[in-house]
Amino acid sequence: MTKGELVINKKVIYTFIALIVIFFGLSLVVNPPPQTETISEVMQDAVLHNHNKVEVLGLKVNPAVISAYSVTAILLVLGVFIRFLVIPKFKIVPGSFQIILESIVGYFNNLAKTSSPVRNKFLGAYIFAAGIYIFCSTIFELFGVPVLTTTGATVSLPAPLSDLNNAIMLGVLSYLIIVSGAIAENGPKGILKGLKEFSLPLSMSFRLFGALLSGLLVNELIYHYMFLSYVLPVIVAVLFTLLHAVIQAYVLTMLTSLFYGEVTNKE
Repeated sequence: MTKGELVINKKVIYTFIALIVIFFGLSLVVNPPPQTETISEVMQDAVLHNHNKVEVLGLKVNPAVISAYSVTAILLVLGVFIRFLVIPKFKIVPGSFQIILESIVGYFNNLAKTSSPVRNKFLGAYIFAAGIYIFCSTIFELFGVPVLTTTGATVSLPAPLSDLNNAIMLGVLSYLIIVSGAIAENGPKGILKGLKEFSLPLSMSFRLFGALLSGLLVNELIYHYMFLSYVLPVIVAVLFTLLHAVIQAYVLTMLTSLFYGEVTNKE
């Protein structure tokens, strides 16, 4: 780096810091808009979604429902695009995107083979889809897509799994995958082996829901109070979201693989 480039970089940094200070000072001078909801109402609505609903085709639905369909549609379109336009162009010497994609697929494939010696191709495909869905649906809230509610207020679309119904369905789906593998490999005995883990869908569902909801409530709490709404929300939101996306995707896929391998083993 030359001396001139160093001087320019310092000017950019000083200008950026000065702008931050100016906007921070203005934010303290300008009166904030009045809060229309108490923090208790905000927290309650984040869990139950009784107040801020969105009207779609004449039906009032939770914002998380729109998030779920949006994420699903995006992943399906990307999947078709990658399958038919990107994968046929893969080379012996891989590029950056090919390395990333092969590493992700290889991780879930190895996880399935390690956990279950039989029918691991089906298991690998499922945990890959579930892990990608959990990760992408969790970081979806970082984009802050605004929607207009029936009350006239504007809210950002939350993570789909912050809604209990979505989390329950993913937990139940994972449990059905485990039971189906047990039946396919062990016949009628597989039903008994699968029923032994009857508490599994509840534990999976509430683990997902609780982890993602905790991050949502912390962000709501920080944004509600003006004196906490500078710089801190960005750091907290990004850290909570990324950590939850990685950890919850890992936990659910790992548990599904382990239980699937346990029930598919022949006695």
